[in-house]
Amino acid sequence: MQLTRLLSAERTRCGVTVTSKKRALERLSEQLMADIPAGSDATRNIFEGLTVRERLGSTGLGHGVALPHTRSPDIESPRAALIRLSTPISFDAADRQPVDLLLALLVPEHSNDEHLRILARLAELFRDERLCDQLRNCNSDAELYAIITGKDDGNTAG
Repeated sequence: MQLTRLLSAERTRCGVTVTSKKRALERLSEQLMADIPAGSDATRNIFEGLTVRERLGSTGLGHGVALPHTRSPDIESPRAALIRLSTPISFDAADRQPVDLLLALLVPEHSNDEHLRILARLAELFRDERLCDQLRNCNSDAELYAIITGKDDGNTAG
């Protein structure tokens, strides 16, 4: 699956200001559902799903990157939202470094193998220090989207 099939320009934001992990997860939940008329219940359920997943263990990969993820019965295909924070926040990452790049993944409730394949590919993508530096230096939502999708090799799901 191509990254452009997961992430849209409308779900990509540069220079987001949040003060906590909770606020970042709320913002990502809103962005994940912004273009779906599923209503506030779906957004609240996604936030709760992301929060429950974080309680199991931080999705902070290290080096300032986090990949929060959850499942939802309200969607039929995987989707993602990307934010670059204006100021890094504590995210309980293994390396104890604050996080400023967050890509949230939302998959249909029944997507087990696909969920894991996409997460593995995204983790691999964000290990690229040059890419992360480019994302951190973006100046607009459009530039952030262009940089991340410009790395798309058409093999996001494995």
